[in-house]
Amino acid sequence: GAVIYDAKGDELGNLSEYLGEATNNVAEYKAIVRALEHAASILDDSKAYQVTLKLDSQLAQRQLIGEYKVKDATLREYYDQVKTLENEFANIDFIHIPREENKVADKLVNIALDAQ
Repeated sequence: GAVIYDAKGDELGNLSEYLGEATNNVAEYKAIVRALEHAASILDDSKAYQVTLKLDSQLAQRQLIGEYKVKDATLREYYDQVKTLENEFANIDFIHIPREENKVADKLVNIALDAQ
C-alpha cells in the first residue's frame, strides 16, 4: 500500500493492490516501483517534483541510497527499475521509518490482502 501526499500533507492519491507471493524484500521493491509509477501518472509534470519515499524496509532504503550493495539477482531487477523511475522526478529521497509509524500504508496492504 502507498499513499501520495503533497508538500502540505494533503493526500493526492493512494494505491492498494495485491502484488502476489513474494519475500518481504521483493514485496517492498515491487511496492516502490508501483508507487513511483503511480505518482508519475498522477502528477502533471513529475520531473518538477521532489519525492520522499518512506520505507519500512531498512534493507531496501540502504540499498537505494547506496549504503548497501544489491547482491540478490531478483532484487537487482527491481532496484534497476526504481533507478530508472528516478529519472521521472526532480529528486527522490529514501527514508526508513518503522512499520508502526506507517499505519496508513499498512492499512492499505491489509485491504488488498483481504480482497484476495
